[in-house]
Amino acid sequence: MIHSVHTCVAVLSSTPGREVIMFKVVTVAREYGSAGSCIAKRVAEELGWNLLDQELIWDVARAAQVDAETVAVYDEHVDSWWYRFNRDGLWAASLTAGVTLEDAQFFDAETTAAFAERVISEAAVTGNCVIVGRGAECVLQGRGDVLNVFIYDSWEERVSRVRNRVNSSQDVEELIRLTDHERARYIRTNYGFDWKDPHLYHMMISSQIGIETAGWMIVNAVKR
Repeated sequence: MIHSVHTCVAVLSSTPGREVIMFKVVTVAREYGSAGSCIAKRVAEELGWNLLDQELIWDVARAAQVDAETVAVYDEHVDSWWYRFNRDGLWAASLTAGVTLEDAQFFDAETTAAFAERVISEAAVTGNCVIVGRGAECVLQGRGDVLNVFIYDSWEERVSRVRNRVNSSQDVEELIRLTDHERARYIRTNYGFDWKDPHLYHMMISSQIGIETAGWMIVNAVKR
């Protein structure tokens, strides 16, 4: 079921039978276990566009000059209140000691988010890309050439998907709750938005309709 579709406009070129793509970027926010990343990959493949999902971690690592494993630790996370409370002191101490940003122990979630925002903005300028998560729908708010999509699914389907890909000893339901909470907190802390606010998105799609169908709907919205 689609909760919200704000844009549904067919734009045709002067050449009969040819469509003009009015969007050059798609952002895909997703509940954990909703298959949002799979749908984003399908959209990128169908459009022939670049996919920025795990690839965004590598881009941030290159921009920040740290290893990708360090970026992955902080990806879509928020620093603890205690760390944030002491951050100014930590940075002052690091500068006094001559420690640079490249030292992984001083690379934090806020720094990761700042570099991710820069990578997302630069990717949007180039266009022809599908960006998964990382607050891209907030970073690129107000741009008329960006289609913002939110993917969700039933609790039962999400639990089933996650259970099939994580260690059997993990508490899958708690993992889903914590991941969703962290993603919502990431958006609220960095951008002041409610992660599931329908006004952030052009489309909110349940993956219960199928990955292929959901992907087709997004591709169709981009092309028409």
